[in-house]
Amino acid sequence: MRAMAIHEYGGPELLQLVDMPEPIVGPDVVLVRARAAGVNPVDFKIRKGGLASRYPCHFPLIPGWDVAGVVEAVGPAVTELSVGDEVMGYVRRDHIQWGTYAELVPAPVRTLAPKPSSLSWTQAAALPLAGLTAWQALTRVLDVGEDDVVLVHAAAGGVGSFAVQLAQILGARVIGTASDANHDHLRALGAQPVVYGEGLVERVRSLAPEGVTVLDLVGGEALDVSPQLLGEGGRLASVVDPARVRELGGRYWFVRPDLDDLTTLSRLVNEERLAVHVEGTFPLEQAADAHRLIEGGHMRGKLALEIT
Repeated sequence: MRAMAIHEYGGPELLQLVDMPEPIVGPDVVLVRARAAGVNPVDFKIRKGGLASRYPCHFPLIPGWDVAGVVEAVGPAVTELSVGDEVMGYVRRDHIQWGTYAELVPAPVRTLAPKPSSLSWTQAAALPLAGLTAWQALTRVLDVGEDDVVLVHAAAGGVGSFAVQLAQILGARVIGTASDANHDHLRALGAQPVVYGEGLVERVRSLAPEGVTVLDLVGGEALDVSPQLLGEGGRLASVVDPARVRELGGRYWFVRPDLDDLTTLSRLVNEERLAVHVEGTFPLEQAADAHRLIEGGHMRGKLALEIT
């Protein structure tokens, strides 16, 4: 099968189109013929060796944790899905090697859900990791509800765009930090935009004098000033910097595969309450270009690879 793989850690130029053997299909594994793969910041961190101290990593290594495609085969213990089903998934295992930048993806059945019928392949591949990150941080960590004003840092990005929409679905009012160029995008999603940088505390307080609950997706200075933004009963969560957010009295969250949560996101999409914005697509063999773009930061929405 064709796949984009690396044989050592380093820059995007190390991503090479290779011919790999077909993956093994275990008892509770589904083999997915991929039609698209989502591209996420964690992918370039894996490429650079940034997760080597957290997960066993094996070469040749195929990056990617998001996939959308058609079930090609199922393991003997799989009853939830059948050959020919259209699925999407956040395919994270306990080691890193057989990722989703490939024609065939071995996915534990617990990582997959039916593909929303209203989404294209690239949209479906863009939803799982980022959508689950936003949903789980808002519901499991921050317990967002109707009385909350939620500030989302990096609100125009992949996770941020979902967080803005999902927080409103949960009943909250949303403020989002973003560059000036992305303010119209945030307004279209229903958020009140504010710019980063000096004076952020005053700008947020002018919109929410009683303070906010914060979901941090960027770290750095935005996270450092977040405690000054919290209202009475306000909560702070980050998906970026575990040590720093704990120092500041908040909680860190790392997204988990969860069939129920992914099914909820699929339902919200089919009900036309949650939109998936794909900013750009690349053919599989141009995965390095996608990495260069997303590593540059300031992305709006998501990127995806088309696999044909």
